[in-house]
Amino acid sequence: MRSPATEDKLVLRFLQHLATDRGASAYTQRNYRQALLDFEAWHREERKTPARWDGLQRDDFRAFLRFLGRRNLSRPAIQLRFCALRTFYKFLIRTGVVGQSPIRNLVLPKAGRRLPKFLTAQQVKDLLAAPLKLLPGAGSKPDRELLQACCRDLAILETIYSCGLRVSEVCGLAAEDLDWDEQLVRIRGKARKERQVPIGAPALEAIRRYWELLAERPAGVSPVFLTGFGRRKSIGIRTVQLRLKKYLAIAGLDPNLTPHKLRHSYATHLLDAGADLRSVQELLGHAHLVTTQVYTHLTTERLKRAYDAAHPRA
Repeated sequence: MRSPATEDKLVLRFLQHLATDRGASAYTQRNYRQALLDFEAWHREERKTPARWDGLQRDDFRAFLRFLGRRNLSRPAIQLRFCALRTFYKFLIRTGVVGQSPIRNLVLPKAGRRLPKFLTAQQVKDLLAAPLKLLPGAGSKPDRELLQACCRDLAILETIYSCGLRVSEVCGLAAEDLDWDEQLVRIRGKARKERQVPIGAPALEAIRRYWELLAERPAGVSPVFLTGFGRRKSIGIRTVQLRLKKYLAIAGLDPNLTPHKLRHSYATHLLDAGADLRSVQELLGHAHLVTTQVYTHLTTERLKRAYDAAHPRA
């Protein structure tokens, strides 16, 4: 099933609203756009007409839901598509295009709760040691570009784990966001929400060592992490993902783990050490406590395993 080559004006207005008014991430914009295109393509093929958003009925969306089920899409994938459609209809209601949403109260398959994967403290330590392993041994002078890239990557990994950042947040850091004296960093998170979080001394030291290799120390709105040698552009998300795969392999860890797993590790390690849930919620920048509560399941499972292994009457 092919997506329509062009998008209608309502979809374009909605995508513009996501980008400018809501400050949605590039991932959200891409996923919501694709969800709407998928529905439009299905409607053209199934109903033989373009989708008229102000004339669609609940039965249309029930039929679309059945179609997605026949394609054996996962529950999270179906949830994502209908989340996009619901958000789109909220926009249409606010702008006076429709009076109510035809998706309201439509029952979707419940997504099973998956516990996030995380690294142990030792695995994180092994990962952080990986970038410098690319450098030649003692007595050999490393290529300056290689040295700069390895030190940058170490600083990125240290910062993600030290602050619990999303990969988009670490890529968007500017020099002015770092408070070296107070050991704080300002984060611009989802929907343009800002928060301040502590940053550890090892992460700051890694950034300092990386900056010493640059021709010019970043200042003001200059990116903290640059895309390459001699360039002034911020490093991209995809580059961080690919570099992480390399270091995971070097550390003997699963190369399919994503940068987000460092964020999961950050949250889990804080809770394991006794941090309260509300504090972790604020540090992660979660809008709702229920989003953070998934990490308590990880620590509870760990405690259960420890109990079963150690208690004589477990």
